[in-house]
Order: sequence, then C-alpha cells, then structure tokens
Amino acid sequence: MKNRKKLKIAIGTDAFPPTTDGISNVAQSYADIINKKFGEAVVVTPKNPNQLDYRYDYQIYRYKSWWVPSKEGYSIGWPFKDQLHQDIIDMNFDILHSHAPLATSYYFRRVVEKKKIPTVLTYHTKYEYDFDRRIPTKPARDFAYRFLLNNINAADEVWVTSKGTVDSLRKVGYTGDYVVMPNGCDLPVTNVSDDDIALIKRKHNIPNDVPLFIYTGRMIWYKNIELILDACAMLKNEGKEFRLIMLGFGADENAIKKKIRKCGLFDYVIWTGKILDRNELLGYYGISDLLLFPSTFDTNGLVVREAAACATPSLLVSGSCAAEGVEDGKTGFLCVESAHSIRNTLNTIMENKELLKTVGKNAQSQIYISWEDAVKKAYERYYTVIDNFKTKNKTAYHYMINSLIFIFVQNF
Repeated sequence: MKNRKKLKIAIGTDAFPPTTDGISNVAQSYADIINKKFGEAVVVTPKNPNQLDYRYDYQIYRYKSWWVPSKEGYSIGWPFKDQLHQDIIDMNFDILHSHAPLATSYYFRRVVEKKKIPTVLTYHTKYEYDFDRRIPTKPARDFAYRFLLNNINAADEVWVTSKGTVDSLRKVGYTGDYVVMPNGCDLPVTNVSDDDIALIKRKHNIPNDVPLFIYTGRMIWYKNIELILDACAMLKNEGKEFRLIMLGFGADENAIKKKIRKCGLFDYVIWTGKILDRNELLGYYGISDLLLFPSTFDTNGLVVREAAACATPSLLVSGSCAAEGVEDGKTGFLCVESAHSIRNTLNTIMENKELLKTVGKNAQSQIYISWEDAVKKAYERYYTVIDNFKTKNKTAYHYMINSLIFIFVQNF
C-alpha cells in the first residue's frame, strides 16, 4: 500500500452508535481503523435523535430518517432527496462500501446513477429471518425481497463474512459471485488479571470453583437462547452447580427473564444488561469458563472471536456460521441444535478445567482475528474493486464507440 493513493471511502450503514448491534460495531470498526491506519473513511448513516457524533474524530454524515422508538433504537433511512445524493458526489469518494442491503445501499444506488463510483456491499445477516417473521403479508414480503435483491445486484462486488452466509444470499435470490471477507474483533488478546476476576465475583456474589458460562448478544429468541435456558434447567434439576451470565439487551429480554423464573434459574443467572465499556466486557469474558452461543442465525459469530481474545472457548452448533473453522475439542466445542445436546456437552466438559483452558488457548491462537488485520485485508481489496471497475467501464466505453462507428459505416 506504500506506493498507492490513499483512498477516501464511504462506510454506509443503517445502524451506527448509539444504535448498538453487530453491523453497527462492524461499521464503527472499519471507520476507526481506516482513519487511523490506512486512508480516510466517512460514515454515511441515518439520523438518530440520540446521536453523539462529536465523540468521533472523523466525519459522520447523517441523512434524513424516521425514528422507531424501541430498545434497539433503530432509525429508518429516508434517502430520497436529490440534495442528499449530491452531497455524497461532492465528497469525491473513491469507493462506496455499504454494510446492509437496505436504505443506505439504496442511497448509494441513487448516487451512482448520477456519478459512476465503484461500490461494495457486505452481506452480514440473514434478512429472510426478519422478513418472514415481521412482514405479515406476502405482497409486502415480495416487495421487500425485490428491494433487497436489487440493492445487492447493484454492487460491483459482494462480500460475505463467512461461507455459510452464502446460503442466505441464495435464498434471497442472488446468483452472482462473492468474496469472503471475515470480520475481526476489537478486543485485544489478553489475560484477565486475578484482581479483575475477584472484583466481578464479589460484585455478583459468585462462589469460587463454580463453572461459569456466559451468553453475550442481543436478547432475542431466534438466537436460540431458549435452548441455553432449557439445558441449564436440566443441569439444575440434576443438582449441578453453575452460574450463567446473560450479557446484552434486546426486544425479548422481558420474556427471557420470565422464562428464567419459570425454569427456576433465578439464583443461577447473572443478568448484566447492556455493557458498552470494552474493558469491562473483557473482564466478563475472562472470568467465564465457556461461551454458550447456539445461534444458527448469526452469519459470523463476532462474540466467538471476542471470547477467544480472552482464551475463553465457545460451545456452538455444528454447521452454523459461528462454528465455521472451529474444530470440536481443539478450538471449541460443537453440539447439535437441541437443549439435550447442549446439556450433554456441558456435563462432559464443565468440570474439566484443564480441557477448557487448553481449548481456550487454542481458540486464542487460531480463531481470533484482530480488526486491524481484517480491515487491512478489506482495504487491499478496495484497490482490486476499483481497478476492476475502471477496466469494466473502459471496456464498455470502447464497445459503445465501436458500435457507433459500425452503425455510421453501415449507414454512410
């Protein structure tokens, strides 16, 4: 990269802090690292009434939106004014990179209709889950799928965060090529100190030598949280001692708390809520023996790498995207998608501290990817996308000129 022009990149995302989810974290990580290490990145995202953009030392361009009051704090982008398109054109970006095939991708589509700029789209999540659950009528769902597919097809290059994500792409109708571009982790490789571990244990009154599990992520049922609770209820009924840390927030958290009480797990579960301080998050991963993450919804499993940063292994569903690259018993633990399988696996490994420690160390050395390494790979790929874009447009231009010459000769 030493002899190449530094790039100016638009990082498009429908979610950005204070909205907190996986894509929001990814977009922020791209912007942070590009601006610090490689070139210039400007975040393009919908307005949010709670935005605190002064905290960032790079530009965040907010466009019109509709606010949706909810725990997640999402805004719906409304990128239809011509002036918004001109604003992006005037910034003279080298490439537009969207992290969701929704409003901001449509925004970029409108921009490139006026000025040809190469575009990348990263397909992060299984949108068919949300569409099929939340859109009640078939005509509306069909419209949503067409909108999604048109945004994907408009990109010059499509990236996925894991090979498993391709199944979702095909389900929404995309048949083109793709590039696998994995996400990284913003937590540093670390060993949490004994003092920090003792502090968290005192805070939550956690007994010593009790197996400690952790779930981190949004509190929504389709992350298979019910399987975790059912498996833990079985362990409790068998007289096993353990504690389960539930770290996060989400639309289903009240229903999840109700399920915890129903299963008799109130004294076994530690509910931390939303934790934004990354050092504090490190402490919770570091104190835990095992991350429980049976989600088959997630396309990358960022939390698996976060846990690996602290040498904490993960229990995952075999064949899920989160389990991609994980070797059972060596860099993690695999089960089938059932509460009984989770309970059986936990029964086998929960008391084996040495095994958990060894597998955690292996995960730290083999599963962990830093965000700097991930973004460096993506930034290098931007140059390839730009070169391919120039070649394609040059070829199209020559074809047009030759066609005009042919027509002229034929008629005169």
